[in-house]
Amino acid sequence: MAAWTWRFENTDGAEVQPAVEPEEFTTQGDAESWIGEYWKDLLAGGIEQVHLFEDTTKIYGPMSLKDAQEA
Repeated sequence: MAAWTWRFENTDGAEVQPAVEPEEFTTQGDAESWIGEYWKDLLAGGIEQVHLFEDTTKIYGPMSLKDAQEA
């Protein structure tokens, strides 16, 4: 079974630990639902952008959390 995970980055693109620790998700939809629920907390904690991975394969990213704030 695939594990869906997020990579969290600051403005410089360096990987950082998020203030809200996610789990490994079993579906892409679960991972995306989680980011939709916690993106404001992540942004407030210094996370600027995220990448979504299925196991070791990058699905998409970087996706800006600041863009979500402006929408």
